[in-house]
Amino acid sequence: FSFLFFIFSKVNLATAEPVYEPPYAKWGKIAVEKTIQRYPQSDVIDYLHIGREQKTPTVSIEKFKLWLRLKDGSREFGVYVNVEFEPRTERYLGITYTETDR
Repeated sequence: FSFLFFIFSKVNLATAEPVYEPPYAKWGKIAVEKTIQRYPQSDVIDYLHIGREQKTPTVSIEKFKLWLRLKDGSREFGVYVNVEFEPRTERYLGITYTETDR
């Protein structure tokens, strides 16, 4: 019994730790929300953060690849999503999409 108690106490302690949120999380949420709006007939089934690029001294782009599946299951496809923002103010500027079959 004490062994099981030890295992469950470790699990409970692990869940009490603060959750780390990466710096791109805000932009990833926007990428997913806007992609769902653009492709309402699809479900987002996978998500990949590609990285951040500096477009100009005042504008950055957070890059993602989302994998979508049509709700009827007839097709899967990828969408590269670029979210532009001002890193100094965290102001959202815009988004672009590029579909891919890979």
